[in-house]
Amino acid sequence: MKRRKFISDSLVYTSGTALFPTFLRQLPEEQTKVRLGFIGVGLRGQNHLEMAMYRPDVEVVAICDIDPKAIDIALKMVSDKGRPAPAVYGKTEKDFENLAKRTDIDGVVIATPWEWHVPMALEVMKQGKYAGVEVSATVTLKESWDLVNMYEKTGSHCMILENVCYRRDVLATLNMVRQGMFGTLNHVQCGYQHDLREVKFNDGKQAYGGGVEFGEKGFSEAKWRTQHSVDRNGDLYPTHGLGPVAEMLNINRGNQFAYLTAMATPALGLHNYIVEKGGADHPNAKVDFKCGDIVQTMIKCVNGETILITHDTNSPRPYSLGFRVQGTKGLWMEDNKSIYIEGVSPKAHRWEEAKPYLEKYDHPLWKAHAADAENAGHGGIDYFVLRAFIEAIKAKVAPPIDVYDAAAWSAIAPLSEESIKKGSAPIPIPDFTRGKWKKNQPIFALNDQY
Repeated sequence: MKRRKFISDSLVYTSGTALFPTFLRQLPEEQTKVRLGFIGVGLRGQNHLEMAMYRPDVEVVAICDIDPKAIDIALKMVSDKGRPAPAVYGKTEKDFENLAKRTDIDGVVIATPWEWHVPMALEVMKQGKYAGVEVSATVTLKESWDLVNMYEKTGSHCMILENVCYRRDVLATLNMVRQGMFGTLNHVQCGYQHDLREVKFNDGKQAYGGGVEFGEKGFSEAKWRTQHSVDRNGDLYPTHGLGPVAEMLNINRGNQFAYLTAMATPALGLHNYIVEKGGADHPNAKVDFKCGDIVQTMIKCVNGETILITHDTNSPRPYSLGFRVQGTKGLWMEDNKSIYIEGVSPKAHRWEEAKPYLEKYDHPLWKAHAADAENAGHGGIDYFVLRAFIEAIKAKVAPPIDVYDAAAWSAIAPLSEESIKKGSAPIPIPDFTRGKWKKNQPIFALNDQY
């Protein structure tokens, strides 16, 4: 979903409960309460906070943000729902540690700039609580290992909040994969193809567009996200595409990433945008952006499959995650909304519309909860990912997207950078499970539970 549409939808369902799923207002009161804290209550954190407050089985205990305006908005959101005011943290950049130390919190949702994800998650886990981390979970390879090591030391779970894993067409395709519709999978494609120029630059007053400022003069994501495109050349945001196909290939659960190689085009798009919108004399026209406009990363899996990931955020283009799921009997492709299955499709060598298949193989999760999710953010998928986090806490079990997924999926970013630096050399991908993938069984979306 495009960001402006997302914001529009957010405003619609924050205006009152009438449009929000009735299911969330009818949960049995005797169900176990989950006590949540929220670190980061900017636009993304507010989205999570809003949905949490529609659940009578959730108590919002504390919020944390160093931006007073974000805190004020979050407090008003809580007040407008008739909820008790949460405790507030954010006096310093390390005040999140005090939130994590509270004894009346079960889990913490972290929606902050990328470089803060791991320090915050580690503190939450160290204090014995569930950490729900926005994407990408880590920035460096060391951070991926830090998350795994903390989990194995403390037993405290960490879930990467990868909402695209719950997209309706993606889950229907996963259902078809598990039923053998495509035969044996041998190749998948995915990515993050999203024109983010109005996210990376704005006028310092609004979140999207209106100027070419970033960093200290920018607002919202432009304040921190754009700097990554200045400093890094690689697939900076791999998990939206990679997460769903990793589940289809049973990565970390019977299969594993082996190695990758990556390459990037020249970095032209962001500079051109600044010149076009701000003029050749604007100070930012002199910035040297490292991130190539299009970065392609190819992964080889232990079981032989290949994965092609495309990162494309600096160019004018329609939104697409570019899914292609292909096996020995056929394939599904997102961009042309089509499918071909040998012996099933009516005409040989001809595409047919995917919609009837996606409806027929609709995943049990969507069959059970579609009405509940229909007004949630990003086409409903935000409902499912937060629900999974909450239900895992209630059941005191590992989340369906766990710390090993967070580590492996996110590690593709720094590893792609390394490959590009070395002339697209093959780079080994660590086994964060330390061999446990050989016996681990799939746990994601096995039924309508989470």
